[in-house]
Amino acid sequence: MNKKTEPGCGCSEPQSLNISTSNVNIMAQAPTCGTEASNPMATHEKPGYKLCSYVENFIETETGLVPRIKSRLGKKDLFSTFHVRCGIKRYSYTVAPGLYAIGTPDKKSEVLVTANFKLTFDHLRKHLDKINAWILVLDTKGINVWCAAGKGTFSTQELVKRIKLAQLEKIVDHKRIIVPQLGATGVAARQVKKEAGFRVVYGPVRAQDIPKFLENKRKADQQMRMVTFTLKERLILTPIEIQMSLKPALIITIILFILSGVGPEIFSFSSAWQRGMISFFALLTGMIAGAVITPALLPFIPFRHFAAKGIIAGSILGLAMIFLAWASINSMAGYIALFLFTVTISSFMAMNFTGTTPYTSPSGVEKEMKQFIPVQLACLAVSTILWIYSAF
Repeated sequence: MNKKTEPGCGCSEPQSLNISTSNVNIMAQAPTCGTEASNPMATHEKPGYKLCSYVENFIETETGLVPRIKSRLGKKDLFSTFHVRCGIKRYSYTVAPGLYAIGTPDKKSEVLVTANFKLTFDHLRKHLDKINAWILVLDTKGINVWCAAGKGTFSTQELVKRIKLAQLEKIVDHKRIIVPQLGATGVAARQVKKEAGFRVVYGPVRAQDIPKFLENKRKADQQMRMVTFTLKERLILTPIEIQMSLKPALIITIILFILSGVGPEIFSFSSAWQRGMISFFALLTGMIAGAVITPALLPFIPFRHFAAKGIIAGSILGLAMIFLAWASINSMAGYIALFLFTVTISSFMAMNFTGTTPYTSPSGVEKEMKQFIPVQLACLAVSTILWIYSAF
């Protein structure tokens, strides 16, 4: 068998080993491996390597062994998904690109194309129970289909390359592949046909509709083509938005405590603590308003721009925050400073959220940033000056 190293991996470990041309995932582990008596897959494992948990066994094809994957997610998959949703090891959560099988596919089975972001890979396979198909995984550098199509990694060139490397013409008798609709911006169907000889069929938006799509002889109804952004879909993005803001928030908190200590005594540690806690509370309020309240109430908050929506949410929570901290400030300059700071943070967090939605285009996001970032910087400067002034 021909063995080679693939840079991506399907689990959390940094290395993988592949058998034949099928890019079989065998993951790095401790030097000890299971024996054949206790592990029927042991013949495929090598010292220092083990098979990924989602690989069930292998299918023999004309091009060599192809890994058959499970449709049911295991505990490790679910635990890793939780980590990724929270932004932990997000950019290393990948699957080795190549060809996989699910069920008992043959030469007549469909070929489904997806990205090598494991969250996307898992979301696809869990909806393919009782489906016999081939799955062609593209190397999108650990990015989901939609974003990868925009960034150019879920592309015509990558798709053609994987079709040729997998020798797909020897795997199936037909000459078609099913590409996710959200990957259409990155794939030129005519070019794929010209260079690889396979016809591109665009599948539904959601993986859960694939079984029905296949039953309908690869025809999608209007519902399958519709992009949704429900409350659940919005809030599931909140943890990663907050996690990405933690490091900047820590730096801002340190600056807030330093600025809060400036006063008539030049610098007071007691003021730094007391006023610093109040300003930290304002920061936290702004983050909640922009990253939680704005996404949750997105359809109901007026204005089209996300930054403007964040201003509204931040204003409401900012006023509530000032009411609670009223007795601790006793300065109109301090009230205005905290209010402006809360609204600015909320507006920025909400504007940052726009890149994860189906409502805006990259050019729309760029235009909104050019309009609102100067306003946010101005409000932040005024807030800082008023906060220092309120100490005197």
